[in-house]
Amino acid sequence: MMPSRRSTALFIAALVSTISLSGSSLSAQTTVTSERPASFTLGNGLQVVVIPDHRTPVVTQMIWYKVGSADETPGKSGLAHFLEHLMFKGTTRHPAGEFSQTVLRVGGNENAFTSVDYTGYFQRVPREQLATMMEFEADRMTGLILKDENVLPERDVVLEEFNMRVANNPDARLTEQIMAALYLNHPYGRPVIGWRQEIEKLDREDALAFYRRFYAPNNAILIVAGDVDAKDVRPLAEKNFGAIPAQPAIPEKRIRPQEPTPAAPRTVTLSDPRVEQPGLRRYYLVPSASTAAAGESTALDVLAQLMGGGANSYLYRALVIERGLAISAGAGYQGTALDPSQFSISVTPKPGVEFAQIEEAVDKVIADIAQNPARAEDLERVKTQLIAEAIYAQDNQATLARWYGGALTTGLSVDDIRSWPERIRAVTAEQVRDAAAKWLDKKRSVTGYLIKDSASKREEKRS
Repeated sequence: MMPSRRSTALFIAALVSTISLSGSSLSAQTTVTSERPASFTLGNGLQVVVIPDHRTPVVTQMIWYKVGSADETPGKSGLAHFLEHLMFKGTTRHPAGEFSQTVLRVGGNENAFTSVDYTGYFQRVPREQLATMMEFEADRMTGLILKDENVLPERDVVLEEFNMRVANNPDARLTEQIMAALYLNHPYGRPVIGWRQEIEKLDREDALAFYRRFYAPNNAILIVAGDVDAKDVRPLAEKNFGAIPAQPAIPEKRIRPQEPTPAAPRTVTLSDPRVEQPGLRRYYLVPSASTAAAGESTALDVLAQLMGGGANSYLYRALVIERGLAISAGAGYQGTALDPSQFSISVTPKPGVEFAQIEEAVDKVIADIAQNPARAEDLERVKTQLIAEAIYAQDNQATLARWYGGALTTGLSVDDIRSWPERIRAVTAEQVRDAAAKWLDKKRSVTGYLIKDSASKREEKRS
């Protein structure tokens, strides 16, 4: 996902509820328990989630809108991200800059982000400033003022971001092209930041129409994490958001064009004179946590960790340690999505190693996993790693808010989030094997090659 100018892309995982670890074993003796968040819904449809964390007198407020780049009208790519920029242009009650200046003045920080499925805004401030932050955020849910004199320059900012993050970044361009090839019909195939020729045409009317259509309490989730309790947050939410009317045109469920059954593997080759190190990427179309059958998503989580999670992973061992073909090798699974998602493999070959050698080695690793259940000690190790990461991440208040926001805006529930560690613990070697056999089918894949432009090499030789 392309991050916005105000944040890095979010990697959304699942929150741990009751987790037990003893050395490298999941047989429990020590238990770590996180307090269950409170959740309630206002009369206008705004869901409010309160995550208590009383270790420091700080709160994180996040407002998540259930709209992202995949919800844009065809031909208006980049509009969700463009509006994210414009949300800082002020309202009648609070002119441009006042919100941000207030956050800075009280020693806080703020950020915003756009994804394929959601757009979010957050502030982290001393707890006594929560009421002020909530008033600001509620005001810009409906009170945004846009004029050509601030909309058009901001469009230029987005275009410059496009130049910096995509046009001048061969790695990002390869990702863009792979995603476009992976999704033949679904809007996940267009980049979050948009296609340049469409960004150039976005205007004030486009932004306002999108804002009025999607920015409403019944299309949003307010998450407050930190040194607060639900009994204190509820009256603040009622006071600031309660009178905002719901948007009746918002459907209960987002329905998008879906992918046909993949029929053939695809390849993408991107050559660029700025490439310093060739690379290979392969993306598979796989179910997300929201679309998978019972047990499939967690099996894919474990499969990704087993194949590409660190120096003990199967890909790293095979390609880097045993055969010496690559400098690095890894795998990942993006489970948090409203619709079918991606399982990715990435390899950086050693100089002189052909892509065919890399692919042969990768295919062998996949075939072996798809035919033979993982060893018990390997399975135990990767499940321990996944659950441990969830435990450590609880130390970050904002991370907790992101986990819940990302999951809730993509169709999961609080119970889904909290049960994730137990479901990881329950994954069997047979489930991992079956996931590899079913989903890592080459017909479901796009393989991308990043190479140095050959014309550039010839020019270098002439000089």
